[in-house]
Amino acid sequence: MPEMRLRRLAADEPANWPDSLTRPASFTVMDSWSEIVRRIYKYPVYRMETEVESVVTGILALTHIRHPLLGNYLTTSPFGSYGGFAYSSPEVRNLLLDEARGLADELHVEYVNLRFDSSVLSAGLPTSTPLTMPNTWIQNPIYATYLLDLSSDTENLLNTFSSDHRNHIRKSLKKGFTVKFGHLDLLDHAYEALARSMHELGSPYHSKTYLRTMAESLGETLEFSVLYAPDGKLAGAGVFIAHGSVVTNLHANLLRRYRSDYAGEFLYWKVIERYCQKGFQVFDLGRSLIGSGNETFKLKWKPRKQPLEYWYALRAGAELPHLNQKSPRFRFAIWIWKRLPAFIVRPLGPFLIRGLA
Repeated sequence: MPEMRLRRLAADEPANWPDSLTRPASFTVMDSWSEIVRRIYKYPVYRMETEVESVVTGILALTHIRHPLLGNYLTTSPFGSYGGFAYSSPEVRNLLLDEARGLADELHVEYVNLRFDSSVLSAGLPTSTPLTMPNTWIQNPIYATYLLDLSSDTENLLNTFSSDHRNHIRKSLKKGFTVKFGHLDLLDHAYEALARSMHELGSPYHSKTYLRTMAESLGETLEFSVLYAPDGKLAGAGVFIAHGSVVTNLHANLLRRYRSDYAGEFLYWKVIERYCQKGFQVFDLGRSLIGSGNETFKLKWKPRKQPLEYWYALRAGAELPHLNQKSPRFRFAIWIWKRLPAFIVRPLGPFLIRGLA
């Protein structure tokens, strides 16, 4: 039987990984994404691969997050929803998991977090392959992503929605909203709309430099969208990333005052129309906490709800982290954050969010 070999890539070594692995591992496994994390937040990224007879059979990219308030840990898909991990067999998977735990011991981190979509991984494996989690890992099933199959016939797609939802979309189209799609030409407006809307939600946001670096690194695979109210004022924005036949909503938010006019329906429908016309097969509406208001909105579009695997390997004595808005630890912080002035929130936000990878 051919020998299976595992190796870590050097920090400056380009990954030469097959599409059969990078596709299920999403854009967050790509060198371009790792470069964004290194340039903006100075975090080291550890990439590893398995090989059999010089053929890459498994990949894993782990980022080392060190934050004085939010912990010391390793994670896949930093600042994304999921990805960074793919394998061709249970044996490959187990070798990568063992290496992840070994790296955790080397770096003395509190935990390792692997975030991935098991349905995509399983699609490339034999049907008899079990996907059970090793008993040395813990699953925290609180997130899902929402996958909408696109069609060149947008009218037919519209008819798959409920009558209420179709009515809300049609109402939104009569409100006078406009949307622009672009790249660095929309950077200022995209950042301003996202920063304002995240402040309203009580959440920190990245710096404008982060968005600029992302646009520069990802090139044409990234698009900004900016939503304008009838009077020309900013109403919302989004960041969308293409990877293969899938386009992913990384960030999309609306300013509160425009939500009752169905601004969200307008923005999402215009995004859907655009990527249908561009020939994409799937629109990933993005990650949400199961049971949240965001999930309720996304389910109106009749997507396939895909629960995400969030596997944790904990250091002895460590507890499962709860770095999300449902945690009692964050509820008071969210309440305070909403009430702080922008001149405090804007510079402090990037410091906080760098620990929420």
